[in-house]
Amino acid sequence: METAAPVSSSPRTVSEIYRDYSARRAGLIRALTSDVDEFYAFCDPEKENLCLYGLPNGSWEVALPAEEVPPEMPEPALGINFARDGMKRRDWLSLVAVHSDAWLVSVAYFYAARLNGNDRKRLFNMINDHPSVYESMVDRKQRENKSGGVDNSGKSRHSTKRSSDGKMKNSRSAVVEDGLEDDEEHSETLCGTCSGLYNSNEFWIGCDSCERWFHGKCVRITPAKADQIKQYKCPDCSKKSR
Repeated sequence: METAAPVSSSPRTVSEIYRDYSARRAGLIRALTSDVDEFYAFCDPEKENLCLYGLPNGSWEVALPAEEVPPEMPEPALGINFARDGMKRRDWLSLVAVHSDAWLVSVAYFYAARLNGNDRKRLFNMINDHPSVYESMVDRKQRENKSGGVDNSGKSRHSTKRSSDGKMKNSRSAVVEDGLEDDEEHSETLCGTCSGLYNSNEFWIGCDSCERWFHGKCVRITPAKADQIKQYKCPDCSKKSR
């Protein structure tokens, strides 16, 4: 197994560091939720010391630690595979999640060391607006346990709108009021702007062009405004169409 690839370019600004953090966080959450069986299999206790890396492209990797001393950037917890078979699976995953949270913050503040105090504070507040990797993993498990029962008391998140060909279609605006009707459908959805994992307590809207989903607050769309939009285009797609 190859060692983790070095970082090609270091984020410098608050927004760049935040995007790097969000992408790495999304990869780690994916490893511990939707890809958990694959991740578990990679962590063979018979192999050498392994680390779980969240990558800047939103993916994850189980790899040997960096060989450089000192390393180019903070390293994740070493040897996570050794404890795999000596603990209950859920407890082991929780331990990996907590170490992953610590690593994410250390990487963000490694990059933020040259920022001034106000910028570091702003970065921390942006990071703290999202659930931790551990919280996201636990929340996913709780929703899976509840998925056997469907709450029909709330309104559907999807309203119907008539398309140009006259047929009825589902709007991609996701107005969440109560319930868990589509939690399983969107459980692996990531915001196209901040890479945050889907949360049924927030308003989301989907782009009809690229089919990515976004927090309403990330693209400055409110539920009321979404009701007036027939075909929503995200900022990136809007720029391309100009």
